[in-house]
Amino acid sequence: MAEDLAISAADVRSAARLLHGHAVRTPLLEYAFLNERIGGRVLLKFEGAQIGGSFKFRGAYNRLARIPEADRSKGVVAWSSGNHAQGVAAAARVLGIPAAIVMPSDAPAMKLANTRALGAEVVAYDRVSESREVIATALAHERGAVLVPSFDDPFIIAGQGTAGLEIVEQAAEAGATIEQVLVCCGGGGLAGGIATAIRDQMPEVDVYAVEPAAFDDTARSLASGKREAVPQGATSICDALLAPMPGELTFPINRALLAGGLTVSDDEVRQAMLYAFEVLKLVIEPGGAVALAALLSGKAPKVEGATVVVVSGANVDPEMFAGILSGQ
Repeated sequence: MAEDLAISAADVRSAARLLHGHAVRTPLLEYAFLNERIGGRVLLKFEGAQIGGSFKFRGAYNRLARIPEADRSKGVVAWSSGNHAQGVAAAARVLGIPAAIVMPSDAPAMKLANTRALGAEVVAYDRVSESREVIATALAHERGAVLVPSFDDPFIIAGQGTAGLEIVEQAAEAGATIEQVLVCCGGGGLAGGIATAIRDQMPEVDVYAVEPAAFDDTARSLASGKREAVPQGATSICDALLAPMPGELTFPINRALLAGGLTVSDDEVRQAMLYAFEVLKLVIEPGGAVALAALLSGKAPKVEGATVVVVSGANVDPEMFAGILSGQ
């Protein structure tokens, strides 16, 4: 039931008021070439234009801005492979809050550098042998800092949902009738937030989570009705979407509101990134390209109305991107 879920549409609207004037109202883009290829109307919500290069600033700012003034000097601690790190670092910088981010030592170099450039302290760990949650929790306890999860927090989920409010507004401005929305999914915060916002106003719209094939835990969880884990040893180029299982808070939202889960291969992601660069003139990171990959590969349902594709981020490692563009 809706009353049992971690957030409501009212929480998303509250986040939008708090973010007004701080977050970017990212564009909803339309391309004739893409419409022709798909045979229908397609709108791209480009979160690569957000502060920090991904949607993560939305949730991070909404969470950090709720910390009482008296507690801010103790700082915040987060864990992330990169995008949440940059979102938290950027929000902390705006609010004057010290931030420490636990990041894998093998995270894309650009994400590590950008996080440091925003003024955050980076605490590196080995993702194979160490637990980022254990390290971050211990660090927060030691400093008396506030833990900022990457997705399993009501304020984080509600903040991400503000992208959904913008989609509804911008689609109306464009005269588009939305039939489905495709959203990338790691831990499920963005999918849950967007689904909460959109289905409150447009309950007939289908929202689908899209995942890398090796990290299809949300798709399998939606099918089984319970949280399923990713098998050990799974790999994907989509570094932003490697959560080990759906969140305790996000999964009930997604189970209640999503139409289903779609999966794409790493090769389909590469093809989507290449298409975005060559045809749409957009730089998209692997995790940000999965929804577009689902559309281009024919994995998404065919619909008569408009399809909204959420492009969640643009923070791609330069060397990886160069390899993809050159076909390596």
